[in-house]
Amino acid sequence: MRFSKSFLFFLIIPLFAFTLAHKYYVSVTQINYIKEKESVQITSRIFIDDFENLLRKRYNENITLADKNELKTVDTYIERYLIEKIKIKINNKDAKFNFIGKEYDADIMRCYLEIEGVKAINSIQITNQLLFDLFEEQQNIVKTKINSKQKSYLFTLQNDNALLNFN
Repeated sequence: MRFSKSFLFFLIIPLFAFTLAHKYYVSVTQINYIKEKESVQITSRIFIDDFENLLRKRYNENITLADKNELKTVDTYIERYLIEKIKIKINNKDAKFNFIGKEYDADIMRCYLEIEGVKAINSIQITNQLLFDLFEEQQNIVKTKINSKQKSYLFTLQNDNALLNFN
């Protein structure tokens, strides 16, 4: 009897270790240059629950995203955080983006940003530190489509900056 309990214990415990859900911490940002509009359009996709936790820790513990009773200040907090954590230089000059808004789709929040008045892009330097202050394992994927060229880059806590050339 004792043997069967020990056997059962050593058989079941390893099964639990491999069936626990693993959470991934990732965001995806798409950057498109629309030459005709002289506009850089940016869309960041971030998990709602992760961003909600971040906003609660930084600004207001009562924040709930994707809720019909969402606080009116949520957009202000989102904009403030994005401006602090995403930095862009175009042709070695700081570029400021406008926060256009956000929308929710299932468990994802899409944030829309735009840089206006961009006549040409030879290079773009991107710093993306989204959620690094909350999750050390966070990874931020940035995809670009500039001058008909597509490039991608993976940002981590240790490597949060990239310079992409489009000459």
